[in-house]
Amino acid sequence: MSVTVKMSPTIKTAIATIDEQAWTTIKYTDAIFNPDTQQWISTAEVAEVAFTAFSSQKKAEQIPGRLVVRRIPDFNAATKAAAGQDGLFDTWRFHAFFTTTDPTVFNTITADTTHRGHAVIEQVNADLKASALAHLPSGVFTANAAWLVLAVMAFNLTRAAATLTGTGLAKATTATIRRTLITVPARIASSARRLVLHLPTAWPWEAAWTDLFNRVNDPPAPATA
Repeated sequence: MSVTVKMSPTIKTAIATIDEQAWTTIKYTDAIFNPDTQQWISTAEVAEVAFTAFSSQKKAEQIPGRLVVRRIPDFNAATKAAAGQDGLFDTWRFHAFFTTTDPTVFNTITADTTHRGHAVIEQVNADLKASALAHLPSGVFTANAAWLVLAVMAFNLTRAAATLTGTGLAKATTATIRRTLITVPARIASSARRLVLHLPTAWPWEAAWTDLFNRVNDPPAPATA
C-alpha cells in the first residue's frame, strides 16, 4: 500500500531529517513532464525515513511505516529566491508518499517505481471517467460490464490512432484526441462520381489527420486497362 501525502509541516520536518548521503540517484525510463516548471525531468533522487501516520491520534490508531521521498531539481529556485520565498524547497521539489510495505519486499527505489506506476494507472482511470465511464453505473450489472468493455476498446483504439499521428498527440487525453482528430467539422461533396471531403481551412491538425487517414486506409487499387 502507498498513499501520496501533502507537504504539511510534519512531512517537511520528516524530510529535513533525511541525511544528505542517504539520497540515491534514479533515472526515469521515460522523461516526466513537470507542469509547474514546464520542463522535462529524466533524473531524480530518492530516500526514505521511518514515519508514523496519525501520530496525533491515540496509540491504537497510529500506523508505523515508511515515508519515501523523491526529489527533483527545482528550476524555479532563482525566481523563488528573488520573490523572497527562501526555505527548504529552494533547490529541490519534493514528492513524498507513505507506505507500510516491508523494506525487504520493496526497497526505496522499487517502492518509488511501484508508486509511480500506480500514478500512471490513475491517469488512465481519470481519462476514462472523463469520457465513457462518466455514464456509469446503470442499474443493470450486465449493462455495466458491456459498457466497460466497449469503453476500454474505444479508449485503446483512440490512443492507437493518436500514436499513429506522431508525437504531437501521443500523450494527449482522450478528450483532446476526439476534438482534434475525430469530431472534425467537414463537408462531403460529390464531383464526377467521387466523394470529396472538405476539411477546415488552415486547420492546425491537418497533417496529423491526413497521416492517420493514409495509415489506416489501403491505397486505391491501380487502374487497369
